[in-house]
Amino acid sequence: MTTATQNHALRVLVAGESWIKHTTHLKGFDQFHTTEYEEGAGEFLAALDRCGFAVTYVRAHEISARFPKSAEELDQFDVVVLSDIGSNSFLLPDETFLRSERSANKLAVLADWIRGGGGMVMIGGYMSFTGIDGRARYGMSPLAPVLPVTLLDHDDRIEAPEGIKAEFDHPDHPVLGGTPADWPMLLGYNKITSRPEATTVARSAAGDPLLVAGQAGDGRTVAFASDLAPHWAPPEFVGWAHYQKLWESILNWAAGRTS
Repeated sequence: MTTATQNHALRVLVAGESWIKHTTHLKGFDQFHTTEYEEGAGEFLAALDRCGFAVTYVRAHEISARFPKSAEELDQFDVVVLSDIGSNSFLLPDETFLRSERSANKLAVLADWIRGGGGMVMIGGYMSFTGIDGRARYGMSPLAPVLPVTLLDHDDRIEAPEGIKAEFDHPDHPVLGGTPADWPMLLGYNKITSRPEATTVARSAAGDPLLVAGQAGDGRTVAFASDLAPHWAPPEFVGWAHYQKLWESILNWAAGRTS
């Protein structure tokens, strides 16, 4: 699949960035519970909409039912974005986990689709890459070989409440789309290591990659090690004048629309 010559609106599948919060309230002798559903990708999705992209959003709890199980389904998109959603959500569909029925390995299908010319972006978070307490577990999944980075085998979070400033090895790389190499401060990221054949575009002062672009077969993959929303991406980053253009450029590059 070659997308560089296509003239339709970029077709983007975004998966993750939602959660359910169950809270116990203790008030002296008494207690009660509340449950809330929340989404974190609001400004990101709004930015993609303003770009004119055709966006399909699959929330975390919808992955079992709605995330593609075949290359034919994935061919309806140019690029797939995974953000803050662990590998188990793809590897344990209802039919397998609840009924012990065989089912497609969605991450293996996705990896093969990427090698055939598809694009993918993984964005950091507590359930991205290796994740908090190692629970995201992508390093043990079929998706690992197509990522432009290798992953730790333990909790990979770098918390930086003091803020970190990105440094740029390739400020003119097309994945940045001409946006300034002067990102607002970030407050953390997943610690990853660039593969030798991939390009580290931006890194932390400690030398850890923040933005890595790579090739996987005929497709492209991008790793953005920090977040698209709080808490690692504070309001200064989400409200940055170039936030929309940055994500527009990253997704276009991953889809093969930028040489």
